[in-house]
Amino acid sequence: MAFPSKVAIIGSGNIGTDLMIKVIRTSRTLEMAAMVGIDPRSDGLARARRLGVATTHEGVEGLLDMDGFQDIAVVLDATSAGAHRHNAEVLAPYRKKIIDLTPAALGPYVVPAVNLGEHLDSPGVNMVTCGGQATVPIVAAVSGVTPVHYAEIVASIASRSAGPGTRANIDEFTETTARALERVGGAARGKAIIILNPADPPLIMRDTVYCVVGEGDDDMLVASVRRMVAEVAAYVPGYRLKQDVQIRRIGPGDPLAGFAGLRGPGRLVSVFLEVEGAAHYLPAYAGNLDIMTSAALRVAERLAA
Repeated sequence: MAFPSKVAIIGSGNIGTDLMIKVIRTSRTLEMAAMVGIDPRSDGLARARRLGVATTHEGVEGLLDMDGFQDIAVVLDATSAGAHRHNAEVLAPYRKKIIDLTPAALGPYVVPAVNLGEHLDSPGVNMVTCGGQATVPIVAAVSGVTPVHYAEIVASIASRSAGPGTRANIDEFTETTARALERVGGAARGKAIIILNPADPPLIMRDTVYCVVGEGDDDMLVASVRRMVAEVAAYVPGYRLKQDVQIRRIGPGDPLAGFAGLRGPGRLVSVFLEVEGAAHYLPAYAGNLDIMTSAALRVAERLAA
């Protein structure tokens, strides 16, 4: 019987705490070795101590001094883009597998349902953004059937689920997500928009994906999208189509076709998604955070294996 691989989480906020609880409750191959923060009064560190997890409030430097640091195989960073750059530099000499849940964009972009197998040997991987985890698989599903000339996504999340880290990294969110639509999703051009929805009661995460493509078989395209939704839902149970995939014909004179650089007739593919959280630590409406922690858990299990 194989022993679980030990992991540490840096960042004792909402994402880090939810990830810790997922590791403890749902993973058969990972074991929590340390929870790292910078605020000794944070709820995440308090919960970790109650659950018997070793903690430090001295950041990544405190992690280096903890007993058993040498046995940790994977470090998951749930801090901020700026903090991750520092953490990655400090950890570099110790050859740990690092999973970045911030928009720092260090290391290759990884979306489990699309390209995890390509990066199992990488020392560090980047989980893109919540919007990227939700929408890149759809763009990849479309581009697997026909070239995507242009992809645009709109991620709408509950304002209450957007903490200080998310709000401080809005620019990084849009830039990183757009690049991932191209590099991982396969779009020739990508654009990302995020909306912080102030509705009360809060609404769950909603994502809209638009792809401009050429002519082709509609049934193949729809089937590819549905298969991808099922693959993502295997590790993010609250991930689902909100309604049927919509396909509209666009002619050469359509402004959208010209903007996308489409020569000749084509199609506008619209996919509407919603992501409901598992409510392990966060409310169910915080699907934007749940998809990040669920995807990171899947990556950690594969890297550790």
